[in-house]
Amino acid sequence: MAAAAQTARSTAAPFTLTARAENFLHGKPDLDDVIARLTAFEAAGADVLYAPALPSLNAIRAVCASLSKPVNVVVGLGSARFSVNELTDAGVRRISLGSSLSRVALGGILRAAKEINERGTFEFLDDCLPYANANALMDE
Repeated sequence: MAAAAQTARSTAAPFTLTARAENFLHGKPDLDDVIARLTAFEAAGADVLYAPALPSLNAIRAVCASLSKPVNVVVGLGSARFSVNELTDAGVRRISLGSSLSRVALGGILRAAKEINERGTFEFLDDCLPYANANALMDE
């Protein structure tokens, strides 16, 4: 990690080194170990620290309080739902969406197809973005 941080800082291009402790993603729900790993990554030069799938605001708060570098939380992993204000109050300085927006879009497609198939209706069209708005987005 320290070598990666050194290399990143020696390049001309801006670079952010993010270090991850994936304990909760891989069946090792040990918060003390997560904090120890992230603390070591911070000491080695990581710019941002990340522990995906932390189970609670208390766990997120404990991680943030243990580190001086920004902590990233990705929304959309697991069933926990926290607001921007809750995450900010817990000490989070970066929030990522991961694949959430694309999965929301796919969910809309599947709900529309199911409606057509099961009910023969097109009520989903009420939620469509008008062409003019979609085209305006492309002009920005």
